[in-house]
Amino acid sequence: MISSAAVGPSIWVVSDGRAGIERQAVAIAQALGELHRWANISHIRSTAHKSEPVRISPKAPQLWLPPQLWLAPLAALPKPQRDQLKAPWPDIWIGSGRRSVPYSMRVKKWSNGKTLVVQTQDPKVNPSHFDLVIPPEHDQLEGSNVLSTIGAPAHFSMGDLEQAALNFGDLIAEPGRKAAVIIGGTSKTHTLSETRAKELEQELRGLAAQGIRMWITVSRRTPEHARIRFRNMAEEVGARFWESETTDGPNPYLAFLSMSDLIFVTEDSANMISEAAWFGKPVYLLKLVGKSAKFDRLHQSFTKQGIARWYEGKVEHWPTEPVREIDRAADEIIKRLLEKHPKPK
Repeated sequence: MISSAAVGPSIWVVSDGRAGIERQAVAIAQALGELHRWANISHIRSTAHKSEPVRISPKAPQLWLPPQLWLAPLAALPKPQRDQLKAPWPDIWIGSGRRSVPYSMRVKKWSNGKTLVVQTQDPKVNPSHFDLVIPPEHDQLEGSNVLSTIGAPAHFSMGDLEQAALNFGDLIAEPGRKAAVIIGGTSKTHTLSETRAKELEQELRGLAAQGIRMWITVSRRTPEHARIRFRNMAEEVGARFWESETTDGPNPYLAFLSMSDLIFVTEDSANMISEAAWFGKPVYLLKLVGKSAKFDRLHQSFTKQGIARWYEGKVEHWPTEPVREIDRAADEIIKRLLEKHPKPK
């Protein structure tokens, strides 16, 4: 994920294309590229740089088998994808998504041990197949090479933050307390029903009545009925609303998070909660319909940290610290990479 082919190790993000999970792997790659880390590994030279994730879509019949039983995983890929997975192999491989697992399990052999293999999430196979596994704490995976994180790895560069400030500098001048409101939607475990959307609208109107200026954004999973409802409400109460670049212009998501005084986020996305927590501001969780034991553990991990609370109608401001687990993950990768490639004396 580093564009220069002259300095530093090569990093491949190999993804099955699911945007939310790929986002976590890309965040790790970006964190590795921060100047203070890159300086420690810039002595490593590579000809295998790729500037974008390698997205793979393996086909049946191997797809129907457990990852360890794939005899010829490269043969399961369309030729254009297969052509991307060949020597020279990267110094760091970051696998993302279940369908990347058969390839992550074998790249060490393909590279003759050259590649440091990192797998995100719970791969559902023995972690010993990889150099490092980075699952969320709520997956409850254990192992000597497992580094569990609170929530999902989230990362924002100083450059991105500065650009957001330049693009949306007018936000900071708005009077009163400012709240980013991040709304998800329907997933495997949660639903934003019409009834719950109506209730949530009333909760948000209550915030406006308290003089809180709201900046609202919705996700790809937000149902159409909710998009229409919250857009109309935002216009009535004087809130900002963003749905898409087509309808609302450039995406202010990062500006909303970085410039707000507090953040409200629906409970259905580990990424959204983790990105909110990265900024070290009070985070209120908004209930949707549905639940799961895994998400219960996710929510508890943030409430125990003291950064998140369930919203129950009362707004408070309490001292918080940023949750930036990606720093631990990136530093552990650097440590293991330097064991393979010690700095010259």
